[in-house]
Amino acid sequence: MSTALVWLRRDLRLADHPALAAACAAHERVLPVYIHAPEEEGTWAPGAASRWWLHRSLQALGQALCERGGRLHLAAGESLEQLDRLVSQTGASAVYWTRCYEPALIERDSGIKAALRKRGLTVESRPGNLLLEPWRISGSEKRPYRVFTPFWRKLASQLTSVRPLPESLPRRWVRVAGSLRLEALDLAPRIPWAGGLARAWRPGEAGARERLRHFCERALADYAAGRDCPADPGTSRMSPHLHFGEITARQIHYALHRRAVRARPAGKASIEAYLRELGWREFAHHLLYHFPGTCERNFNRRFDAFRWAEADATVLGRWQRGLTGVPIVDAGMRELWSTGWMHNRVRMIAASFLTKNLRVHWLHGARWFWDTLVDADLANNTLGWQWVAGSGADAAPYFRVFNPLTQAARFDPQAIYLKRWLPELAGLPARLLHEPWRDPAALTGCGYPEPMIDLKASRELALEAYRVLPRD
Repeated sequence: MSTALVWLRRDLRLADHPALAAACAAHERVLPVYIHAPEEEGTWAPGAASRWWLHRSLQALGQALCERGGRLHLAAGESLEQLDRLVSQTGASAVYWTRCYEPALIERDSGIKAALRKRGLTVESRPGNLLLEPWRISGSEKRPYRVFTPFWRKLASQLTSVRPLPESLPRRWVRVAGSLRLEALDLAPRIPWAGGLARAWRPGEAGARERLRHFCERALADYAAGRDCPADPGTSRMSPHLHFGEITARQIHYALHRRAVRARPAGKASIEAYLRELGWREFAHHLLYHFPGTCERNFNRRFDAFRWAEADATVLGRWQRGLTGVPIVDAGMRELWSTGWMHNRVRMIAASFLTKNLRVHWLHGARWFWDTLVDADLANNTLGWQWVAGSGADAAPYFRVFNPLTQAARFDPQAIYLKRWLPELAGLPARLLHEPWRDPAALTGCGYPEPMIDLKASRELALEAYRVLPRD
């Protein structure tokens, strides 16, 4: 009987799993293995919130495998060394995995594939958690896209045959000695906000399916209008499940397309709006694949000359802890600290405040989000921060500065979101909730800080810095 290893990474599920399906089809015996090797991810090893999620996602997958007669084998250390060890223990003739697309992991996986094949093993990598592989979509003259809209048109035209795979099970699961206990991976960081994460999320494949069902039944129909209102449950909150591969973009695309067939025009518009957001996720991976250096440096190299403010730990710390004195920014940062997630509209406002009003380099914000977001994804994080900072792809007009006051008034007019995350402001009159500094006595009485910067003056300074950038 032939044996195969399935090396699990960001594909912690059993359904729509191309690598597991291929292994089960070609071999009688299969061993699913997860190898913890964060140092192989280079300078972007998983942050605290990601490790919290990973611990629980592995726990959920292990339970699902036990219910099906299998066992998730856990290991830690250098990945090639651990795979070699398991090949020797099991007599495996093949290793399968689904692809990761981060630069450091592409390099690692290419080296491991070559080394294992040199040893005479069959090694197959299968499509990961994207609708289309990044190298399969290109613009004129086979060049990568740099602008989203033409990218999305091309991608959408190629998705008519997207159909997820059913759950895959082998004829026989393999069990070998030496599997680590999950606690030995030390994935559960001692963070003060872990309780908030536990209340907000249910990691794992079953949790992902439940989250998608809930979104489709309760929020999808109004998504086009409701996705920008942070006080309402109008977004899918699927991003961490997607990042860890507990559900795939294919599964979501297929489920929504089935609904679109019988939806009314307004419902179709909301479905199309959500699918377009999936397209932005694909675009982020497209850019990172073709321009791998952008996770560390400006996509638009003109911004290498931008006059960023000198790094100041006190300034950065006030932003991180939601103590800027600008309510919509602080509400978002406290939501992040409490739940490991922030509404996308508020992410843009908070990022604009940091990179433009404070003129702090976008990498400082990207690193904080990387550590505190449960959906921290290198491609999405890079695209989002560079887009807001103006240094990224499709960042036109690059000099856009979000006005946090008008944004709050438009998208949280009743200040419901503000009062949820800034309880010290809840007792103020409605006219002061967005601008509590207008009444110094009330501000002093509630204990909320004064604004750390003048919004209008800081905007002008940012625009002046943009005006002196070198031309293309």
